[in-house]
Amino acid sequence: MSRLDLAQFPAPVKEFAQYKKSIQGCSQKTVDEYLLDLRLFTRFLLLSKNGEKYSEEVAEKLDLSGLGVDFFEEVTTVAIYDFLYYLDSTRHDSNSTKARKLSAIKSFYKYLTVKRNYFENNPCVNIETPKKKKQLPKHLSVDESLGLLDAIRQDRESKTVTRDYTIVTLFLNCGMRLSELAGLNISDISDNMRSLRVVGKGSKERIIYLNDACRAALGEYLPTRLAVKSQKEQNALFLSGHGRYNRLSVKTIQWMVNKYLEKAGLENKHYSTHKLRHTAATLMYQTGEVDIRVLKDILGHEQLNTTQIYTHVSNKGMEDAMSKNPLSSIKNKPAARDNDAGKEDDNE
Repeated sequence: MSRLDLAQFPAPVKEFAQYKKSIQGCSQKTVDEYLLDLRLFTRFLLLSKNGEKYSEEVAEKLDLSGLGVDFFEEVTTVAIYDFLYYLDSTRHDSNSTKARKLSAIKSFYKYLTVKRNYFENNPCVNIETPKKKKQLPKHLSVDESLGLLDAIRQDRESKTVTRDYTIVTLFLNCGMRLSELAGLNISDISDNMRSLRVVGKGSKERIIYLNDACRAALGEYLPTRLAVKSQKEQNALFLSGHGRYNRLSVKTIQWMVNKYLEKAGLENKHYSTHKLRHTAATLMYQTGEVDIRVLKDILGHEQLNTTQIYTHVSNKGMEDAMSKNPLSSIKNKPAARDNDAGKEDDNE
């Protein structure tokens, strides 16, 4: 359920949100992100049209509900560039954030012009997407991953060690998104415990096959979980350890992972729950020699180019590649020198 009051949005934006949700099957979280970006964009446009500079205090008091298709039809390419400049110069948004907001605007105008045919001119069709800074995905090494698991195993105070160990094991081996893991149900586990059904972005389902480590962790955890009777969350795989035993929240999982990263001495390396997903993908590709197309399906990526960030090679891999060059063993050997070389000819 959306945490936003749709009554405060222009009718075309509400239509667009319903289209993304019901026709394209986007999750409510994704739809809300579109709504927030388009609300900021619309507020900026309205203030600019009135000759005012953008101010959060003023923007929050604006009534956008009466704006219709005509308002968005009048938007020019220059106005969109002004908005992007505002994001850069005032909000200091990164290129990645600017690219996401522009993507929302482009998707919205494509809906208005192509899907609904409200008008013909699309003001953002030729606007280039800000270039994102290329960064290699940050991930834990094998030793760091083992250290993290050991930090959980060695915890003598927590009553949820088995649960937490299972969660981190699934992260490190299956490469699930945080929201996917939090949404797991007991019924998602196959009868022979060989696979898991995962619901990813856009409510798209995929099957993840479990290795020995995952089956062992689940085998140890499930009897403990099945012994707990939750009135509200009978099917949730991971429950909170207190009170009513609700489904474990995303924030609690993040807190738990951060706690054990600290216990493992990894808190200063800027690792996070999402980095565990990167770790699974990177280790599978680099040391497991997993085909990139198989990795794409495991991670639930729609496009292969999204998965290709994991095809970066390690320093060891580059070192090995250099040593395999057929010229790598050729060394400089001084040519045999004539005893008289360099001497002046006596006859000259």
